[in-house]
Amino acid sequence: MSSSDAGPVTQIEFAALMERLGPFESDPEVAVAVSGGADSLAAALLVHEWARRRGGRAIGLIVDHGLRDESADEAALVAQRLSKLNIKPLVLQWHGEKPSANVQAEARQARYQLLSDCCARNGVLHLVLGHHRDDQAETFMMRLSRGSGLYGLAAMSAVQEQADCRILRPLLTLPKRRLLETLHARGIEYVEDPSNQNRNYARIRFRDLLTSLAAEGLPASRLAETSRRLGRARSATDVVVAAALARAVSLHPSGVAFLEPRILMTLPRDVALRCLARTLATVSGSDYGPRMERLEKLLEKILGGLTLGVTLSGCRLVPWRQILVICRENRPLPQIPLVAGCLTRWDGRFDVLLAQNLEVPAGQFTIGALGPEGWAQIRKEIDPISSGFPPLAGEAALAIRKAGEIVSAPHLGYFRRGLSPEKIVKCRFRPGNSLSGVAFTVA
Repeated sequence: MSSSDAGPVTQIEFAALMERLGPFESDPEVAVAVSGGADSLAAALLVHEWARRRGGRAIGLIVDHGLRDESADEAALVAQRLSKLNIKPLVLQWHGEKPSANVQAEARQARYQLLSDCCARNGVLHLVLGHHRDDQAETFMMRLSRGSGLYGLAAMSAVQEQADCRILRPLLTLPKRRLLETLHARGIEYVEDPSNQNRNYARIRFRDLLTSLAAEGLPASRLAETSRRLGRARSATDVVVAAALARAVSLHPSGVAFLEPRILMTLPRDVALRCLARTLATVSGSDYGPRMERLEKLLEKILGGLTLGVTLSGCRLVPWRQILVICRENRPLPQIPLVAGCLTRWDGRFDVLLAQNLEVPAGQFTIGALGPEGWAQIRKEIDPISSGFPPLAGEAALAIRKAGEIVSAPHLGYFRRGLSPEKIVKCRFRPGNSLSGVAFTVA
């Protein structure tokens, strides 16, 4: 066992890990997602000590998922423990209907949304997660079982640039055992989520598998190192993909992408696949692209000369005037009420803000997709350039309605009945994944 695999994590060591993920502002304020388990509690403690020495502070964000009757009490206990460590706790509650299937994935998505929204409200630029080397090895194995390629097997990036904050994983090179030793050295108690013992979840079964693999001479450290090396290759590929996207794809403010198949044909196969995956994730607002086998089949169709529209990963892809139009899939999307002066996020892709002084009854304005009927209604009233917009893309565009009647399709230049552009303070396409993205960061 090397010295790096034993003993509590020192302040000097953690400072070096954070330095790789910087730069940071002076007096940094850093949020830490805290479940109360050893990993996240150790992360909160280390970030707290690191930020305090720089005149800043850590904030512990605790998500009460409401999936178990005792979850509220557990969240309160975690908040109490953070307070004893002089770390400010904030409990975030997951309201609304809970999923009956795919529970872990749905809960994870809801948790990240709550954490991101909280960072945005509080102006916090950095969100630390407690993922460690063993988690990285688990992720590698799970993705290997699904037949993932380079991008999937690189596993988790040490830095993810999100619309509202930077997600940081400074502990990816450290084994879980050292986080436990860090807490034990300070006499800090922690709790474990009972779901971590539930073998109905795939991650728990892979966790058990890693124990067996270690006994056969394939420890988590070696798997994580393999993932790290693949991460370096992914980071280099990201640079090439970004340059290719700049040539092959253009984005309209309505969230529609226009892809040049002729340029796609000139790219190495893996670069073309990555360009396609990144474009689909940006247009759909998804956190991840489609499975590789589906992506490969789609690329084959495009390179063979796509003549009919297809759907994948929440997107529609339709040939139009020698280019490929990629827009949101034509399916029912929510109509969400707008309140003057309040920022509203729609479909995970758009931010909309009506002027504060717009005097209308609450809920009278709504936001949703323009749809086929809406597009047919406005296309004759907008300028010639926009009226030549691909019909399917026009139908997917954002529309603002008043009492059910379309009063604006701002990205197509349509305004009616006194709703001028000045009254829409913000109407911006802001997907979770930008088109070019940020190169994969290796810890």
